[in-house]
Amino acid sequence: MKRVGVIGFPVAHSLSPLMHNAAFAALGMSDWHYDAMAIPPDILRLGLSEPKNHGYIGINVTVPHKEAIMQFVRPDEKARAIGAVNTVDFRSNIGTNTDADGFINDLRAHDVPLAGSRALILGAGGAARAAVYGLTRAGAEVAIVNRTAARALNLVQRLSASAGVEGVQVLTLEAAADWNMALLVNCTSVGLHPHSERTPWARRLPFPAGITVYDMVYRPATTALMRQAAAHGGRAIGGLGMLARQGAIAFELWTGVPPPIDVMLGALRGALAGETEDG
Repeated sequence: MKRVGVIGFPVAHSLSPLMHNAAFAALGMSDWHYDAMAIPPDILRLGLSEPKNHGYIGINVTVPHKEAIMQFVRPDEKARAIGAVNTVDFRSNIGTNTDADGFINDLRAHDVPLAGSRALILGAGGAARAAVYGLTRAGAEVAIVNRTAARALNLVQRLSASAGVEGVQVLTLEAAADWNMALLVNCTSVGLHPHSERTPWARRLPFPAGITVYDMVYRPATTALMRQAAAHGGRAIGGLGMLARQGAIAFELWTGVPPPIDVMLGALRGALAGETEDG
């Protein structure tokens, strides 16, 4: 049996085993299996060695390990630029990051124009770093809004140092309302179940009309932010496609086989179909 999996803490909620195993089944790869392993942060090094010593080919890495794991693997250029690893190939001990490409691939799958367009990022955590990295490389003009401006400035400085990313602005939400962006990306957890009534766009501010909103939150399938976009003549895209497409890159890295994206997306949608609009 060829094994891969995901490590995190907690990790029981992860949908990655479902979508990867659905892809293995669809391709007749019955000798492959993907599972989830809960590893507390204080034993990360030991926890990382366990799957490696038991013959796992590779792993995905989710919170809270994406940054800490970099000291135990060989981060590639992309992982070093973003400052986080979310995929490891134990055959080479190379850690990479598939989040930025998964995000950009999903935007392109939805025919969202990127080069020369204005994109506003909400948040300044790891997901925001990947989004800024991907969007700037795709030729977009990027600005960031974060509750704590200092953290947004730190993100800009880190990406400048690690990836040569320049020209990223840090705005207040009030200033962003008049920035005339074409794309708004929510990289925060605001709106995530069970707090699905919340939105990262303050209701006291006018909502930009006709823009595309990409919400990395995928539980619930339609967030309050997405409803705001639709109510103002815009387009709303949830984060499920990013989850599938970043996973697809890891799948091909480990197996050498292009995965069936439609099967992976179908498995994810099926898992969430029974949930209410509140998650």
